[in-house]
Amino acid sequence: MAMGNPEKDVLEGVGPRLRALRQARSTTLADLAAETGLTASTLSRLETGKLRPTLEQLLPLARAHGVPLDDLVAAPLTGDPRIHLRPVRRSGLTIVPLTRRPGGVQAYKVVYPPAGRASTTKRQTHEGYEWFYVLTGTIRFILGEDEYVLTEGEAAEFDTRLPHWLGSADHRAAEVLTLFGPQGERAHLTPR
Repeated sequence: MAMGNPEKDVLEGVGPRLRALRQARSTTLADLAAETGLTASTLSRLETGKLRPTLEQLLPLARAHGVPLDDLVAAPLTGDPRIHLRPVRRSGLTIVPLTRRPGGVQAYKVVYPPAGRASTTKRQTHEGYEWFYVLTGTIRFILGEDEYVLTEGEAAEFDTRLPHWLGSADHRAAEVLTLFGPQGERAHLTPR
């Protein structure tokens, strides 16, 4: 029984995946060229398999499409598929990243300390949209001039350009599942 060339097989699949990703985003070769710094001709040759992709070409394409490099080359799964959660502590909050995919929508579990222990109700603004779902406890949510109380099982979605603040509404910690794009991720996780 003849064995195929796994490296060749992997590289031959890159072109169709690149074309499918570009078409799914309704992006032209010219638009993708402007976004990645690669020429439209190079992109076309990559998509048709006439050019063997290099790492220098695949990295900007992965960034532009918002996918891990492994997705472009359909790399076989290696090692442990579990996500190893590494909580981040910031301003009294515990933030647990639940996704490790670069770009696009990110998921986090956020634990808010009991009311009264929060250092401030200072509202913040940033680009993007945010969605959150209350897992446990009760959340006090200030959006612009309005204030809401959300309990377990309730969700909210809002434009993060509006001044907003979230925190526990009572003497218990509250946990939420939150989703937001790259702009929101930077605003929530970048140390000041």
